[in-house]
Amino acid sequence: MHRFSLLFLTLAIAACGSNTDEDAVDGMSATDADPYLWLEEVEGENALDWVEEQNAESLAYLESLPTFEPLKAQNLENYNSDKRIAGPTIRGDFVYNFWRDATNVRGVWRRMSVENYVAGGDNWQVVLDLDALADAEGEDWVWKGSTCMRPAYKKCLLRLSRGGADAVVVREFDTDTAAFVENGFFLVEAKSRVSWVDEDTLFVGTDFGDGSMTDSGYARTARLWKRGVPIEEAEEVFAGEQTDVAAGIYRTWDLDDAYDIAYRSLTTFTSTRFLYVDGELSKIDIPDDASLYGVFRGQMLVDLKSDWTPGDTTYEQGTLVSIDFADFMRGERDFDVLFEPTETRALKRGGVASTRDYLLLNIMEDVVSKVERLSIVEGEWVGEQVDVEPFGNITFSSADDNSNLFFFYYESFLKPDTLYVSDDAGETITPLQSLPEFFDASGMTVDQYFATSKDGTRVPYFVIVPKDFKANGKTPTLIGAYGGFQVSRNPFYSTTLGHSWLERGGAYVLANIRGGGEYGPAWHQAALKEKRQNAFDDFIAVAEDVIERGISTPQHLGIRGGSNGGLLTGVMLTQRPDLWNGVVVQVPLLDMKRFNKMLAGASWMGEYGDPDTDDWKFIKEYSPYHNIDPDADYPKAFFTTSTRDDRVHPAHARKMVARMKEMGHDLFYFENMVGGHAGASDFTQAARNEALIYSYLWYQLGEGSPPES
Repeated sequence: MHRFSLLFLTLAIAACGSNTDEDAVDGMSATDADPYLWLEEVEGENALDWVEEQNAESLAYLESLPTFEPLKAQNLENYNSDKRIAGPTIRGDFVYNFWRDATNVRGVWRRMSVENYVAGGDNWQVVLDLDALADAEGEDWVWKGSTCMRPAYKKCLLRLSRGGADAVVVREFDTDTAAFVENGFFLVEAKSRVSWVDEDTLFVGTDFGDGSMTDSGYARTARLWKRGVPIEEAEEVFAGEQTDVAAGIYRTWDLDDAYDIAYRSLTTFTSTRFLYVDGELSKIDIPDDASLYGVFRGQMLVDLKSDWTPGDTTYEQGTLVSIDFADFMRGERDFDVLFEPTETRALKRGGVASTRDYLLLNIMEDVVSKVERLSIVEGEWVGEQVDVEPFGNITFSSADDNSNLFFFYYESFLKPDTLYVSDDAGETITPLQSLPEFFDASGMTVDQYFATSKDGTRVPYFVIVPKDFKANGKTPTLIGAYGGFQVSRNPFYSTTLGHSWLERGGAYVLANIRGGGEYGPAWHQAALKEKRQNAFDDFIAVAEDVIERGISTPQHLGIRGGSNGGLLTGVMLTQRPDLWNGVVVQVPLLDMKRFNKMLAGASWMGEYGDPDTDDWKFIKEYSPYHNIDPDADYPKAFFTTSTRDDRVHPAHARKMVARMKEMGHDLFYFENMVGGHAGASDFTQAARNEALIYSYLWYQLGEGSPPES
């Protein structure tokens, strides 16, 4: 599986509000409404005319830069390379893979036997050709994944998106016949959630009309849908509140034992959960902010986000605990501790996988991955270290709960991804496939440093410097970060960053600022709501440390971020324009007064706060849209978004750009008309987008001045 470096991390979002007096923009007259609300009409005629005008103006310059065409061509060649790793998903006797290349632009869903895959075979059987399907049906289909019925994995529910949006059409598919099931399960386009109960029954949450969706735009109810019954007549079996982020029921498995878990996602980070049995609900009495990893060999696994004292023992924040699930539901509260954090160690978010006999834990030590495996021996948990390469990042790929087969990736900044396989859950590991070296890393070095933030917090960051680097402050340097939603930014190998930036003589900095999960839930919570400025201060501290070390200077320093990271770079543009000469703001949040009214933005209030309450007092201090200074000397920033992004509304970028240009600030803007939150729905679009961004950065930050625009 070829994974690109700057992932636009998944957030949940909401639907446009109306133009009322409550929409007044802070800093404008109290009686004036936001003059750019019309740009919130995603496909409004005037809005799209404005987009086309901005695109034409910016692309005329960016696509004329001498780096653009070579970078785009090299990107596309790399993205379409047949040397990429075909990432495995184990389903029964088969490994499945979704693959795109120059011939299969939209992609093919394919499979081969597990035995052949592990042996290095290439005899793939195409199960679905998405290009052929799109052509036959006249649809702009983008693959969004599948949910298959175990243990045979013959019947699957495919999620197909129009243009890359999160809303999908759900259609039942038979993998043996490689065809859609006639009169099978089908859901029209919506942000649906589905889970198999048995071959003829689903739990389903979707848009059933008024009152069926939450304020965040997700399903509020769960229905039990029997084959042959019209979806409108399916029985409602669970419901949440309108103000919840989402609610539903899913089925999870522990070997052959099934558990149906009902949930109400109260906020971005809290959920109330219930065991659903024969129509009855029993509360699973764990903290709302804990992560429930499911059941393994009868043991319920719980990852704590805050200290918890369920009985006589207090279990610390960041601890992974287990207990016999049946005993817990009967009142037992004596847990086993599977992982305890330290000041430098944390369990990676989502860092738990299981095979038939083992649990695998993905642990970070100062942001670098380590792996442990656990098993139950004579009723006791036994742990041991898995021998993996140091100073890199481990990503769990796929594990088989019917055997101990397990796949994982290792990568570092200068070493390409390697896919490892183990048939004993990590006791012995074997490299199976590796990416080629898409760029020449000879002479490049990687170091980890620690900056001191405004409040004294020690903030780690990595620096990759090019061949023949000299600490004279003249190196074009790009800083990336995310800083939200407990998402960790770990070492990664990027073909695009490598050939577009590092090989050209640029340096790259990855800042592990608060708001992420690099040091567990406390690191995340230190930048929540009224503490958000901590993340921004951390980023500023890293930049200043980079300058102090002589790596770069503001003239040659640039930043890039997407989604929540786009909010970060938007804030950095308005708070510290003196620190950078290049700013890339991708699929961003920028209007923090109305983020909860646009698309599914209400679901983010657990992260940022509620701007319709007193929370606005601290939110308005950093909201980029409300802190543009007409007299500031801003660097010429580059804003990008997507018309089909139904997570982060494109109006965030549109409105920010419109207001800045009204004030006379010079900038670039590009809105891809398709692509969803990723900004691109195929490799050709991705190759173009990345070439635009790196061409912009090179001419903003490189030696000499950029061409006249």
